[in-house]
Amino acid sequence: MMNKLPISVCVIAGAEAGRIGRLLAGVAEWTSEIAVVLNEGVEDGTEAAAAAFGAKVFRHPWGGFREQKNLALAHATQPWALSLDADEEVSPALRASIERFFGGDQNRFDGASCARKVWFMGRWITHGDWYPDRVLRLFRRGRGQWAGSPEHCFVELRGPSTRLSGDLLHYSNPDISSYVRKINYFADIFLQRQLAENARWSAAGTIFRAHWRFVRAYFLRFGFLDGYPGFFIAASTAYSTLVRHSRLFEHSQPGPPAMILPSPSARSADATIPPCAPPKSP
Repeated sequence: MMNKLPISVCVIAGAEAGRIGRLLAGVAEWTSEIAVVLNEGVEDGTEAAAAAFGAKVFRHPWGGFREQKNLALAHATQPWALSLDADEEVSPALRASIERFFGGDQNRFDGASCARKVWFMGRWITHGDWYPDRVLRLFRRGRGQWAGSPEHCFVELRGPSTRLSGDLLHYSNPDISSYVRKINYFADIFLQRQLAENARWSAAGTIFRAHWRFVRAYFLRFGFLDGYPGFFIAASTAYSTLVRHSRLFEHSQPGPPAMILPSPSARSADATIPPCAPPKSP
């Protein structure tokens, strides 16, 4: 049996019985611990699927991505943490890179980032805004924690970091419908943050951001090399940006005119009017 690396795999999950097995199968053999924070009330078999790989499962009410990830980190006991989502998978190349990291780099760095590659519309996306999407997920426990906004969190590291080779594989959107549903979810969170910050809406800023996201993703970051999926991603990213930044404008507008109901006396008078006679038979 190989010596396992001193890593706690920290995972957050909802109803992920159909996907979490792929993630855990790729890390159980070579990491020392798996800690899964499962949303309270999930009963689809995710807990049993995680326990089958030796994971310690902790249930907590959903508190947001940032908060859940820090809860999972708090349950870790190993010197290093590898923070992952249930819809991700460590590729063989990334595993090999992590193993090389523990050949000496762990003494010089407090964290390491990797590229994340998304499977979408029948192919791996390797250009545009979605790739390389470099994320820091391996870090020394006590030197990093999850920070940022509720809709866009990241590991805040106190110390030097390096880059790993190999991709973290991401199966975030099994179809277009699941992707589209997330647009309103994240727009709602973004609106609440803007309201809390007393942000001011700008028509010019909203229009520019949406336009820029398409140009950047499709042309400047070569999204067109991913074929039609690359175009769809660039266009839908521009649209989601437009929706997200338009919500504050919508919130500031008045509601619809109040419905004018007839007075009780008018309704009583109407009740005395006999119904229309049925048409005579020919």
